[in-house]
Amino acid sequence: MARKCEVCGKGIQGGNRVSHAHNISKRRWLPNLKNVRVVQAGRTVQIRICTRCLRSDRVQKAASKSKVASTA
Repeated sequence: MARKCEVCGKGIQGGNRVSHAHNISKRRWLPNLKNVRVVQAGRTVQIRICTRCLRSDRVQKAASKSKVASTA
């Protein structure tokens, strides 16, 4: 799976690790992705989205199986 948010497209960013002596080596910043069950077009699917999209309600989370069973 790609390390990319399926909602906003946020992915890996690169840069340099700089030591106190100004030695430079490559480094990566990984997005904070979570596997979440969401409702898309009336169906429940599992996608990988970043926590910012999850917090800002850009997707509608699906009800968990335990909550559905307890209310029925």
